[in-house]
Amino acid sequence: MNETTEQKDIDFEAALKALEGLVEQMERGELTLEQSLQCFEQGVALTRESQQALTAAEQRVEILLEKNAQAEPVPFAQADNAADTD
Repeated sequence: MNETTEQKDIDFEAALKALEGLVEQMERGELTLEQSLQCFEQGVALTRESQQALTAAEQRVEILLEKNAQAEPVPFAQADNAADTD
């Protein structure tokens, strides 16, 4: 299995954790230029995979909402406020 295939198998939370690790490595300033570029490339790939996962999740939510036409999507900030008042 190559690196690209392995990255596709990483779930969203694991991708975020990996991104945090890459950022920490780069912020320490101890990497060579080549190592920094490799970390950056990995970060870009993980970011793209994460964005695709978020888009897929959003589409799933929209499909579920279409099945229940009476429910309307509420922005997260409003949903948080509504939950606080319950």
